[in-house]
Amino acid sequence: AEMAKENSLKIEFKSHPHPRNLHQHGGAESPRSCSLDILLQRLRAIDAQDDKFANIMDVVGEFGTFQRRLVALNFIPTFLASFFMFADIFLFTPQKPYCNTSWILAVGSNLTEAEQMNLTLPRAPNGSFLTCLMYMPVEWNLDSIIQFGLNHTDSCQNGWIYPEAKRRSLINEFDLVCGEETNKEIVHTMFLSGLLTGAFLFGFITDKLGRYPTILLSLLELVIFGFGTAFVSSFNQYIFFRFCASQAVVGYAIGSSALLTEWLMGMHRAYAFILGHCFFAMGVVFLTGLAYSLPHWRLLFLLGGTPIFPLICYIWILPESPRWLIMKGKLEEAKQMLCYAAGVNKKTIPLSLLDKLQLPGKKVASASILDFYSNKDLRKLTLVMCSVWFAVGCNYYMLSLKIKELGVDTYLTQLIPGIMEVPARLCCIFLIEQLKRRRTLIVALFQGAIMCFLSLTLPSELKSLVVLITLLGEFNLAASITIFYIYASELLPTVLRATGLGLVSLAWAAGGISSLTLVSQNVAILPIVLCCLSASVALFSCSSLPETHDQPLPDSLEHITPHTRSISEELSNEDVLSDDVTEEAAKNTILNARLTSIGHDGLSSPSLHSEEEKEARRRTEHQAPA
Repeated sequence: AEMAKENSLKIEFKSHPHPRNLHQHGGAESPRSCSLDILLQRLRAIDAQDDKFANIMDVVGEFGTFQRRLVALNFIPTFLASFFMFADIFLFTPQKPYCNTSWILAVGSNLTEAEQMNLTLPRAPNGSFLTCLMYMPVEWNLDSIIQFGLNHTDSCQNGWIYPEAKRRSLINEFDLVCGEETNKEIVHTMFLSGLLTGAFLFGFITDKLGRYPTILLSLLELVIFGFGTAFVSSFNQYIFFRFCASQAVVGYAIGSSALLTEWLMGMHRAYAFILGHCFFAMGVVFLTGLAYSLPHWRLLFLLGGTPIFPLICYIWILPESPRWLIMKGKLEEAKQMLCYAAGVNKKTIPLSLLDKLQLPGKKVASASILDFYSNKDLRKLTLVMCSVWFAVGCNYYMLSLKIKELGVDTYLTQLIPGIMEVPARLCCIFLIEQLKRRRTLIVALFQGAIMCFLSLTLPSELKSLVVLITLLGEFNLAASITIFYIYASELLPTVLRATGLGLVSLAWAAGGISSLTLVSQNVAILPIVLCCLSASVALFSCSSLPETHDQPLPDSLEHITPHTRSISEELSNEDVLSDDVTEEAAKNTILNARLTSIGHDGLSSPSLHSEEEKEARRRTEHQAPA
């Protein structure tokens, strides 16, 4: 009898043939039926690891004191990150220069500044002083100069003066005038280049060394090159320091995004990202007020960068990601971290749950950046996200450049969008609950692209309308940025999450650099083509992305495919079941696939297999009388 039961467990496909064979007589079984084994093998990987980790996090507390503290610790650096991101905007305020002609004071020491300029500077046809020319010095006395005047002009020999300047900026500090104006664009390009290289470098470091050391390294770099910018002595030094500071900013963004993603569950994860981005927007508002009130650009970096020093305490209070620790084979450290979090939340994790955590296989642990090329699913996922991020970055920078072209005050161009971005990001809370991640991203990006197109095509004479449309575009794109950070972090597997975020961030920097390059060409059609084309490609490809709402977080590359769809969608897409097959037959088919795949290189533990076998016996015994 026992042997009969054992044999009955092997529920053959002959009893419940593949749906395609139900309408065939004597036909061969479809080769696609074997895909059920692969599907269920991958599903066991999620059951064996993700569900166990989710069960442990349920015991730890989905959003207890430990998680709330972690989210709060993220707010301060995020608030300061906006300062280091956008400080350059306020350091290039227009300053009207005049040649320094202090040589005349040697023969007329009592001359006022107005008299000095009147005697030594040539005038334009409209009567204003020329900014880049001066009269050549002569060995005359003051009376002769006043009587006969000066005629021979030359370019400025001894620098410039800025009599109308109200504050000290980079322009009058390093004389970025009269042919040196392009240095402003060099700063922006180098900053974006820093974002590009930092995304790649810190993405790799975060997955290699961990989330905790990457965040600390980023904060240290902000102390040295962010706060240290106040002490540079040349413009080349300033460019280098801003390049390094931009690397640190993107490094912190990648490290903190990965850490929050892997510690928080479900909607708590989304809320944490949204609130963090709200703090980023409030940081822009704070920066605007600080820049407006301070008379010297060095004071801006001194006061704005000082709050970064107390963050050194993160060495003792910031946790590492237990998911990353498990993927790297540091199981005991992961258990200690989980127990510590449970202790902070005043919870206790049963040892039986902790013992179910397993080390990943060698193939999982050895995942590298090369998998973004060799793994088809990961490669497709990354390319789609890059197209979306490129479009968002391109359109966002294009709108920022457009509003500057309209002659709007520099401080207002940052203050108003900074204020508007707070409700834009708070709206994401409602949208992702109703539309989920993918649809919300598509809607926000579509509306932002439409506003960008209108902003670039409407005539400049309609200034008020263009400004309004530009602000609405920035509103939608700000929401797109927040949703994308949530979405991308949930799509990528733990073992390569930070590297993936880094690679995707390259597309953002590339979009910004492309916008700057095309705008500088002064060809009106090029920015329009770039924005429309990038947005169209992004929207089309984004529709192929899977939904991550209420889905388990992928840890390894094997989790990507089942993570991207629900079980019912997988079964439907593989044609495993059809409408005319009974529910019991479908269950038996799945059960048979699980039992026959036990001998394969399964990803679940032996205990899990035995539990499945016992469940199969119970089901078979119930079916026997029938």
